[in-house]
Amino acid sequence: MSLESARMWLAAHAPDVELIEVAQSTATVDAAALALGVEPARIAKTLAVRAGDEVFLLVARGDARLDNAKCKAEFGARPRMLGPEETLALTGHPIGGVCPFGLATPLPVYLDLSLRPFDCIYPAAGSLNASVRLTPERLFELVGRRWVDLCRLRDEEPGPAA
Repeated sequence: MSLESARMWLAAHAPDVELIEVAQSTATVDAAALALGVEPARIAKTLAVRAGDEVFLLVARGDARLDNAKCKAEFGARPRMLGPEETLALTGHPIGGVCPFGLATPLPVYLDLSLRPFDCIYPAAGSLNASVRLTPERLFELVGRRWVDLCRLRDEEPGPAA
């Protein structure tokens, strides 16, 4: 049902955005990059996160890491990734196929600033072998609540200790 909910959401809200289905798995950043023929940074991973009482989705570039200190500064609590069962229950999408649209439960979607440098990104589309291609601005226009700075790249120092 997850791929179908993504497909129905796209048909209703973004018929211009093409759904890409491939034979290979796109369940991890590296697998998706290989299957789609793009650099891992362009894979827009969607993370299901709880920070204090708030549960939200964070879309970030594939090679970025969630920074605990930045999240605590933004939301007042350290982040915790939701487990597979809770993620599936809230989003309707399995881990490895979580996308920021076609959700089972309305959730705030934040886009990390790490996505902004790219002309196109590839978020998952509800299954372990489906994605979409669009600009970060278009994704924000469709589902974004706000842009946030919650991630760091591997070569960056972590935020101040929280």
